[in-house]
Amino acid sequence: MVKPLDGLVVLEFSQFMAGPTAGLRLADLGARVIKIERPVKGEAGRQIAIRNIFVDGSSLVFHTINRNKESYAADLKDPEDLERVKKLIAQADVMTHNFRPGVMEKIGLDYQAVQAINPSIIYGVVTGYGSEGPWATRPGQDLLIQSLSGLTYLTDTHDAGPVPFGLAVADIMCGAHFVQGILAALIKRNKTKKSVLVEVSLLESVLDLQFEVITTHLNDGRKLPQRSKNKGAGHAYLSAPYGIYRTADAYLVLAMGNLHKIGQALDVDLSDYASRESWFEQRDEIMDKLALKLETKTTAEWLAILEPLDIWCSEILTYAQSLHHDAFEAMGVKQNVILPDGQELSTTRCPIRIDHNRLFSPVAAPRPGQQTEIINQQFNLTGA
Repeated sequence: MVKPLDGLVVLEFSQFMAGPTAGLRLADLGARVIKIERPVKGEAGRQIAIRNIFVDGSSLVFHTINRNKESYAADLKDPEDLERVKKLIAQADVMTHNFRPGVMEKIGLDYQAVQAINPSIIYGVVTGYGSEGPWATRPGQDLLIQSLSGLTYLTDTHDAGPVPFGLAVADIMCGAHFVQGILAALIKRNKTKKSVLVEVSLLESVLDLQFEVITTHLNDGRKLPQRSKNKGAGHAYLSAPYGIYRTADAYLVLAMGNLHKIGQALDVDLSDYASRESWFEQRDEIMDKLALKLETKTTAEWLAILEPLDIWCSEILTYAQSLHHDAFEAMGVKQNVILPDGQELSTTRCPIRIDHNRLFSPVAAPRPGQQTEIINQQFNLTGA
């Protein structure tokens, strides 16, 4: 199939996760994404590992977010390499980087300089905290961003202290916002025929992720989030019964719903909580009563009672259970990519479908500089 971004050339100076995650999605949608990397070692993200797993000389996480890309090796401090990169920029549609403010200016590849090379390029920048302000030069790392954004006070119980998410949530959300900005800029360029600057930051992205709760905070007297004393409470701002409960053999989750309907289904007397306001104010007390009842039957027994009544509930699955479930198999989420040495690596596919088609690619992440010579030839970078 012809993918939406077929023919688009993206130069990725970005490293680590936020920028490369955006590049991954653009590649999934058909763009030709070329990573500009240091000779031999490549980008620093090749050595950032999860579970200390390395494949084909680079970390597994690098492979996860850099499949379906090409690698062009260039020392940006070397005049000859820099001149070739500038020739490549002149023929590209999009360029992205996540260097700290001032770095690209020193190299001579800041937005103004790149505009002079390519007046219609989309120039994308990822920072930790924006390009101005007292935090502009601080390290833009995910856990630091979570800690500075209020996010760590949304999870766990009221006495737990700050608790981080078990995901690089700032990086991943920022990458998604980056893609949105780049696609919008491409539409604008199609109308104006001029370059567009796209800027995102990790902090702004993780604040936007919290738009519901931050808006609540700004309009309810600026109170702190009121986390429940119950371990399974799923949201600091939502009422009972929202959360996870232990059953006789496992766990059950209850989402939003009419509390009295749920009480009747469980045979729990909740008549003392007539108003919806009490569902919020006495959340912990209500959850305690539900918890005592739910421990008396197995998860399967409760689901057999609750699901026919259209009460929003679910069992809780581990990765081992979820990834082998029929629903997972029906979605076709998994794909294999072929490493340069011929081995296969199992990973996930792009979650977007185009004209009913799932987007797959068998191309693994490249080795540092793997496509340098062919890119030199195709883009005539070594000629006069």
